[in-house]
Amino acid sequence: MSMPLTTASDSELLVQFRNPVTKEKAYTSLVRKYQEKLYWHIRRMVVEHEDANDVLQNVLIRVWNGLENFREDSQLYTWLYRIATNECLTYLEQQKKKASVSLSDVETGLSNKIKADKHFDANKLEWKLQLAMQQLPEKQRVVFALRYYEELPYEEMSRVLETSEGALKASYHHAVKKIEDYMLNH
Repeated sequence: MSMPLTTASDSELLVQFRNPVTKEKAYTSLVRKYQEKLYWHIRRMVVEHEDANDVLQNVLIRVWNGLENFREDSQLYTWLYRIATNECLTYLEQQKKKASVSLSDVETGLSNKIKADKHFDANKLEWKLQLAMQQLPEKQRVVFALRYYEELPYEEMSRVLETSEGALKASYHHAVKKIEDYMLNH
């Protein structure tokens, strides 16, 4: 008796995805399983709900188009996070080009978006942390988000970001230092 799609493991979902009969159901189950985690990873990078949704849609399209060729030489969620991270960085690059402004202007814009949120409270640690994260260079922001929020081990992050563990540890250390400085001075 076959397992219901909702409780299927990643490898079972991949087998089902490669079968034309169960492909769409397997994809739907996969989206259900990872959509929320991916959404919050993206949201921490691009800040606004609408933008996060747009980026997530792009990620899901890339997953649909690329899943057939997924080689399983890494875990599925590592592959998904890599796609989501790359889409975030692409989106942020496009924002810079569109506005033809410097990165600091984009970051100021993201900080202003955070402050404009109706739930914003400058005294709450979570909001302060969000603002502090926006001051980080994009790569450090990604490393910090994956380590702090997703609690991804460096080994896993190394596969997601295709960067050495040593470089990631250094990036995370610098990010934490900058965030601590920001939190103390704002």
